[in-house]
Amino acid sequence: MEEEEHLFNKNFISVTVINFVVYLVYYLLIVIIAVIAQKHLHASLAEAGLASGIYIIGTLFARLLIGKKLEILGRKNVLRYGGLAYLITTAAYLYMPNLAILFAIRLLNGFCYGMVSTATNAIVTEYIPFSKRGEGINYYGLSTSLAAAFGPLIGLLLLTYTNFYTIIIISIILIVLSTLGSFILPVKEIEVNPDHLATMKSWKLNTFMERKVLFISFIGLLMGLAYSSVLSFLASYAEAIHLVQVSSFFFLVYAGAVTLTRPMSGKMFDRFGEDSVMYPSYIFLTLGLFALSFTTVGWQLLGSGVLVGLGYGTFMSNGQAVVLKTLRTESHKIGLGLSTYFIGLDLGIGIGPYILGELKNFISFQEMYLVAGILPLVCAVLYKIYYNPSKVTKGIEQEIHHLTEHAQHGKVAK
Repeated sequence: MEEEEHLFNKNFISVTVINFVVYLVYYLLIVIIAVIAQKHLHASLAEAGLASGIYIIGTLFARLLIGKKLEILGRKNVLRYGGLAYLITTAAYLYMPNLAILFAIRLLNGFCYGMVSTATNAIVTEYIPFSKRGEGINYYGLSTSLAAAFGPLIGLLLLTYTNFYTIIIISIILIVLSTLGSFILPVKEIEVNPDHLATMKSWKLNTFMERKVLFISFIGLLMGLAYSSVLSFLASYAEAIHLVQVSSFFFLVYAGAVTLTRPMSGKMFDRFGEDSVMYPSYIFLTLGLFALSFTTVGWQLLGSGVLVGLGYGTFMSNGQAVVLKTLRTESHKIGLGLSTYFIGLDLGIGIGPYILGELKNFISFQEMYLVAGILPLVCAVLYKIYYNPSKVTKGIEQEIHHLTEHAQHGKVAK
């Protein structure tokens, strides 16, 4: 128990490493699957885009369903059996004779990835001392950010020097290791009282999302949409401005910026509150996307990578910390709350390429990045108007007071 009072206890480190591997395989495959669909299965550009995007649809279904049922099914079961299913559906890439099979594999693989990532996001919260929630979530979120940086880089390098089947074998080995780790990891389950259990079993539409975190989830959707302009179009943009070689280092500097600033942003969240990191994240992402729109030489491209990392990378984990703060006294809702938040992020990244791609038919790349850069500013304005940290804190204090009074009455009754 004493070990768990420290942030870097062995269980926190274990679940963070598992999460890193799960996300690494996701990002490793997402950057190459469109190329494989076109080269090996003669897919059109639209079909290749669908092969990439259908994965997100599977993930969203998993977050909606598993996020709601997580505590009923059990965090341990979802993590372990979801990991096995993730392994099987990844191995299925070895057999994809046509596009229909590829689409089915991508959909199922996305669902299984959603299962495992939903479980890890909830499980890690039990190994973070509440006084260090911002710092802990930022270190945990670093695993996702690093995977988002190194996954595309490794995927493209492997595709250049090996072949698709070698990449799948490497992915299988990684998932085998993470799944073995999930069977060793001790997982704390949440006890659910009968009233909450009835809500979790309900199939009403409003029980599939946690309303208390819908606002920060919507902000996540807009931020994800803005960031999708980088994920989806950076390679094409770099080719258009003749910076292809330099662009391969974009995600490395992104990862470097996130790695260096993540510990500080977590401590700022804990000490000064969420506003101290959320507003800078909006501003930095806007600056990064605006910088991309004016990029003409290599150092400008890499500089924008630093700014984007400080923006989206900071927001992603601190938005998760906001969810935990909001649901501090309702641990049975953490799984659903985090699922709701990541639905927003995933949906933004999923629909962004289509929306911005359609917009690109009428404007240039430079103008597209200017438009994308406006979205974080919109987020800042909405956050200022509608989000009140003091109200969240006051609500938490009232809930704690209510629970304390309830416990005292229980003792008196006894």
